[in-house]
Amino acid sequence: MAEEIIHSPSVEQASAPLESDINRLATEIAKHKENPEMSGASDREVLKQAIHSISNAPVPAPQQATAADDSALPAYMATATPAAKLEVEDLLRVAFKEGIAKATSVAQRSNPFILDAFHDALAGKLHDEMKKRKLI
Repeated sequence: MAEEIIHSPSVEQASAPLESDINRLATEIAKHKENPEMSGASDREVLKQAIHSISNAPVPAPQQATAADDSALPAYMATATPAAKLEVEDLLRVAFKEGIAKATSVAQRSNPFILDAFHDALAGKLHDEMKKRKLI
């Protein structure tokens, strides 16, 4: 069975809601960087915490989130079911089209694994853009 190639959205295709979210994330990142508990945390982890802050989602236990290849999905999803992978990709599309809050609301109806994978994938997608804009 041929594996379906999933094309995830890019930051360049961001909608107005996502642009607004990026501005809110920049504010949250600054707050998190001032927090002594975040000292020594990577930029990606600070970004993930900021995403959790603006989406009012519970903060899950840390997992290895680095993508194994050019996929938008975190490496730990390599063994996930195709349905789970597709669900996270769909959540990314919602985030880029309708905003992080809307996508998180949808993700919270799923299970904690999907919510965490979505936040990890989103942090991965936004990390380079936030650095390019000097927001992280």
